[in-house]
Amino acid sequence: MFPGAGRVRSAVRLLRLAGAAAFAMLVAACSGFPGGDLFNFNSSSGNNNNPPPGPPQAAQTVGTGGTKVALILPLSAAGNAGLAATSMKNAAEMALAEFSSPNIQLLIKDDAGTAQGAQQATQDALAEGVEVILGPLFAHTVSAAGASARARGIPMIAFSTDANVAARGVYLLSFLPESDVDRVVDYAIGSGKRSFAGLVQDNPYGSVVEAEFQQVVARKGGRVIALERYPSDKAQMQEAVRRVAEAARQADTVFLPGGADAVPGVAQALAAAGAGAKRVQLIGTGLWDDPHIFADPSLQGGWFPAPETAGYKNFSNRYRARFGQDPVRTATLAYDAVSLVVGLVKANGPHHFTDEVLTNPSGFAGIDGIFRFRSDGTNQRGLAVLRVTTSGGQVVSPAPKSFTGSGT
Repeated sequence: MFPGAGRVRSAVRLLRLAGAAAFAMLVAACSGFPGGDLFNFNSSSGNNNNPPPGPPQAAQTVGTGGTKVALILPLSAAGNAGLAATSMKNAAEMALAEFSSPNIQLLIKDDAGTAQGAQQATQDALAEGVEVILGPLFAHTVSAAGASARARGIPMIAFSTDANVAARGVYLLSFLPESDVDRVVDYAIGSGKRSFAGLVQDNPYGSVVEAEFQQVVARKGGRVIALERYPSDKAQMQEAVRRVAEAARQADTVFLPGGADAVPGVAQALAAAGAGAKRVQLIGTGLWDDPHIFADPSLQGGWFPAPETAGYKNFSNRYRARFGQDPVRTATLAYDAVSLVVGLVKANGPHHFTDEVLTNPSGFAGIDGIFRFRSDGTNQRGLAVLRVTTSGGQVVSPAPKSFTGSGT
């Protein structure tokens, strides 16, 4: 969609389609996946080896509308965290600017990427009368800030990919690894696959996807015949590869979650052991959306889930024209969050951000496609399934344009 009044007209149209309690975000269609750094970025950000943050940035206010909305980001954090926060702040301001007369006052606050900073930023925002909080970015900051917000009955739409920090009233807008696993396994079983093996890296990401993989395969009527974890040390992964390759003689699908730092080496080892892509179907997660994956011969033909790309390309072009540089991939989350709250204020009168409104089963449309919040604070996203080719990801199952069922 285009900025301005057309977005509001589209919101009204989607309201009518979804029913009296429904509404929509006024943003473009589908887009590319945020990539492997998002989960790792979040899960590692709270360790004690990170460099200290710089001087805290002063709070900023953008807009003069009657609805106060806080945006909490690690603006003064060192390294990639601070760079991502700046890009997300820019995207949030761009979203606000692209609406016609948004009734929003955006209070931008710096948490420096620390739990203490997030808690203080939240308390300041609550004292200023905000009606909803967007952010923070990391699991440990969401956990600290969410407790204060929930105690006051103020909803939070956060950006962590760690589902453990989700709760009723603390909704995660990010891409969750669980959604990846659900989508690609569902497609595999719908394509006639029934017996699965898996090789999962021994790290926090691996723990999340392993648990979801076992659950969704069983739920869909498939069978996991072998599942092994492997260390990052290539010399030590061979035994796990050997066991899975042997078991895979009775499997039609092998699950290799993870990114380009690990998956190509595992796929090559499997192929050498006789369980490569020429004999079984390889499936992965959204972290496969990477040029290094596409270039690897051992992964050709593998399936992985991701958003479609048109929306992100459109967003990136507008961002580049406005700020003179490319956005970080997480910038779409901030853009979509601001677009969501603007749309809700325009469409829902005084009851902008109730749990009933935010968990509407019809969901919303964002830069990266459709999504909806579950009552437990996690989300569902409409993802495509793509096939690995040397020219990039090729869509084999398009992203859905609407949700079915309650999503609970």
